[in-house]
Amino acid sequence: MGQNDLMGTAEDFADQFLRVTKQHLPHVARLCLISTFLEDGIRMWFQWGEQRDYIDTTWSCGYALASAFVFLNLLGQLTGCILVLSRNFVQYACFGLFGIIALQTIAYSILWDLKFLMRSSRTSWAQR
Repeated sequence: MGQNDLMGTAEDFADQFLRVTKQHLPHVARLCLISTFLEDGIRMWFQWGEQRDYIDTTWSCGYALASAFVFLNLLGQLTGCILVLSRNFVQYACFGLFGIIALQTIAYSILWDLKFLMRSSRTSWAQR
């Protein structure tokens, strides 16, 4: 009977915990889903100069265009995060965040970086 009592107590605790936290779970789930975009947007804010210089050096596009790219990237990520967390225009926010992923894939040459892709696929394969 000791194990059944322990399981019953654990189930009661889990039920009580879920009753108390139920209204907060959707917000926590949304925060987990957009955390990468939020972190990247905040990092861009604090590393503005480095990001701009990298884009300018990589694409030789000039200071103004590199600044515009970093600003668009920062604004797109943070606006998308805010919209998803506030549950306003979530579908458009998700499309915008997907667009940011596509833009970063091209701008940072991730698509053509075989070393990066092989490392990512090897890591994914090892986790299976």
